[in-house]
Amino acid sequence: MTATTLPIRAKALELADAGQLPAYVYDLADLDAHMAAVRAAMGDVEVYYAVKANPDPNLMRVIAPYVDGFEIASGGELAHVREHFPDSRIALGGPGKTDAELFADVYRLHIESPSEIRRLFAAGRSADVLLRVNLDIPIKGASLAMGGGATPFGMDPDGVVECLEMLAGQDAVRLRGIHAHLASGLDAPTMLELADAILDYARGLGVTEINIGGGMAVSYSDPESRFDWQTYGAGLAALRRSGETFRIEPGRSISVYCGRYVTRVLDVKRVHGELFAVVAGGTHHIRTPATKGHSQPMVIDEPGEPTTIVGQLCTPKDTMARHVPVSLKAGGVVEFLMAGAYAWNISHHDFLMHPKPTFHYIG
Repeated sequence: MTATTLPIRAKALELADAGQLPAYVYDLADLDAHMAAVRAAMGDVEVYYAVKANPDPNLMRVIAPYVDGFEIASGGELAHVREHFPDSRIALGGPGKTDAELFADVYRLHIESPSEIRRLFAAGRSADVLLRVNLDIPIKGASLAMGGGATPFGMDPDGVVECLEMLAGQDAVRLRGIHAHLASGLDAPTMLELADAILDYARGLGVTEINIGGGMAVSYSDPESRFDWQTYGAGLAALRRSGETFRIEPGRSISVYCGRYVTRVLDVKRVHGELFAVVAGGTHHIRTPATKGHSQPMVIDEPGEPTTIVGQLCTPKDTMARHVPVSLKAGGVVEFLMAGAYAWNISHHDFLMHPKPTFHYIG
């Protein structure tokens, strides 16, 4: 929990007076400063923004000058990026690709299985590909594991060998390297340990382009704690050998901090001794707390009795935060922090058909 910043608070009160809550408010100046720091820390490491975290074009326009391209995982995201950033480099990945996605003309195609190679050959298509590898290595402290064992993502080393055998002796589907996004929610030292293991594997294959993925830790319980980009960038620089290209794909850790979800209190009531505040909107606008099972961090203007903050949906899962020591009254404004990633874009917008939030930008 943290105190508010004045520009956002002023905007929140303005929106409340204008009857435009619930709303998302994005601080573009804050995002720009954050991206500048990330870019400086990463040096020559290529940075691709994972569009799935937040595809808002206004945010992406701030991000674009600092990144080498965009990482996408669907034909819809491909159309979106091409509409707004037609000259950008695009890396397309994800399991279960349709023909339109697999055959798309992109800078890098991330291959998830040997069958994707066979489909490219059968259609007579050319592509520059990275093989997505799922290494069986320990992953400590991950909030979400995409690798390190049996998951639907990527291939085990046997699958990679099968792809390599098919790719030999032809030049239509060109092997450029490997992709190894194994987990999310990791701190810099742990990510560097994983990178070291990934590099050992890549060097054994003789490839020099290595996409280490994203997964930088974000703490919703401590919004002031940030991923250590300086340590990560310096560590990758120390690991890299001459002629190697390193690439990362951060998403949540880029955009999460610049956004707030602002709403108003509709009702405050006590049920079986527990205090509840019901706010306009809820997890159909910002699904993050329900998805991750956490309390969404929020601004506390006036401390008070522990209060559970819920939305308008007819389900007990519509809980924004539990037992927050805050004093809330009907009509008051509530600001939830860290709403710039995996928030509106992953929410079940039309459940109960409540009005959608408005969107605003400052800075």
